Amino acid sequence: MSASEQTPYIPYKHIALIIILSIIALVLWLYTPQADSLVEESTRVIPLDLAVTKNHDQVPVNELGVSPKVAVLNTPVSEAIAPATTQPTIKTQAPTVATSSLPEQAQPTLQNQSNELPPKQKEDKVVIQGGDTLSTLFDSYDLGQTALRYILSADESLLALETLRPGQILYFRYKGDTTYLQEMELYKHPGYRVLYQRTEDGAFNYKTIIKEGQWRSERVSGSIEGVFYLSAQRAGLTEVEAATVTRIFQDQLDFARAIRKGDTFQIVRSVQTIDGKPTGQTRIESARIQRRAFEHTAFLFDDGRYYDKQGRSLARAFTRTPLSKNYRISSRFNPRRVHPVTGRVGPHNGTDFATPTGTKVLSTGDGVVSRVGNHPFAGRYIDIQHGGQYKTRYLHLHRVYVRRGESVSRGQTIALSGNTGRSTGPHLHFELHINGRPVDPMKAKIPISRSVPKKHKLAFAEKVQQQTRILDAVNKPTKVASNQRKYN
Repeated sequence: MSASEQTPYIPYKHIALIIILSIIALVLWLYTPQADSLVEESTRVIPLDLAVTKNHDQVPVNELGVSPKVAVLNTPVSEAIAPATTQPTIKTQAPTVATSSLPEQAQPTLQNQSNELPPKQKEDKVVIQGGDTLSTLFDSYDLGQTALRYILSADESLLALETLRPGQILYFRYKGDTTYLQEMELYKHPGYRVLYQRTEDGAFNYKTIIKEGQWRSERVSGSIEGVFYLSAQRAGLTEVEAATVTRIFQDQLDFARAIRKGDTFQIVRSVQTIDGKPTGQTRIESARIQRRAFEHTAFLFDDGRYYDKQGRSLARAFTRTPLSKNYRISSRFNPRRVHPVTGRVGPHNGTDFATPTGTKVLSTGDGVVSRVGNHPFAGRYIDIQHGGQYKTRYLHLHRVYVRRGESVSRGQTIALSGNTGRSTGPHLHFELHINGRPVDPMKAKIPISRSVPKKHKLAFAEKVQQQTRILDAVNKPTKVASNQRKYN
């Protein structure tokens, strides 16, 4: 076949594609609605911000005294949003009710009113109620659990927040007008406050504010009718004071067997006041129980211990350490120690002994268990009050064998050492407090003798003479200024 006889090439696929695209374009053109059909000739409500009015100052205010943000338009929407060159005429509808007929409090006002919230108070005062916990209070005031953990961490060496009682006060102080907690104050009573303050790294440290104030002595006396504990309360002693007197004489007097109906007692207690106001803090200065031909006396001396009239101790002496044998001291008492976990500088209020978990912990003296708790950082712990001015504390315990209110004696096993709370390893943390202040238990002067030292016998005799005059008084409670010497 010759070249002239060849069949010409026709691109059928291209032609078909062109035809299909043409048909689609025609259909879209035929079924596209006109823009005018979308505009309805009806009354619309649109924001005044989109409209232009020459009478803006004449827009009426509503009943809250705030200019309304909408206006009723009787023009098409398409005209209302037209360029400024074709501005529509906007008609504003004023209220039809006469304001003079409204009550005074319901009448609209033309004064501008601010919608801004009042600034945050710089301090919140919280009086502790029954059932309150630090965690729920922080949630109620939106202070955050992070701040709470920082404060509990600072309180590890003090444990002041472990015993919040109704009537105590917390102050939350903020940074500027924010809710950022800058300082928290625990106000236990006028003579004892604790400030928890923010540090530069956002954590907290603390400082205690203790005021001695004035102490006045008053006499309480009565007759025993049945149980001494209840008779003492009827005469005016508190539960704690009655228990203290019982504990003072526990080694010399069997209250269950020796006491008879008609026996008498006289108690001299000192009451603390700050600026003339009582703080609620008291101490037993002297006590006397008279039963038939027997007399039992107790006098608090300046070393914090009770002695009888002859100067013999009514309690056994203290031991220096709470362990049955010597263990290595891993960390000593130090007001400026660098914490091994946090790296922050803070007080270490006791002595750490490197004891294996399960080592027996012994009470260093006779006393009553005042607290048993489980702190997130201090772990399981025990506080023991040793009459007068002494208190011991034992932290990071594995197991506790005593309960709150239980009487213990020197050398009694009260717990097993452990590694609870925030700790770098098994050990026992031991503290000694005198007059509410932590001291170095390895160096502090503790009562180790069975009687008043010779060099203090004259001072003790003067104390006995003064207190006996008050005990012998037959009139109403006598108030006498109490001048407490410091024991040297």
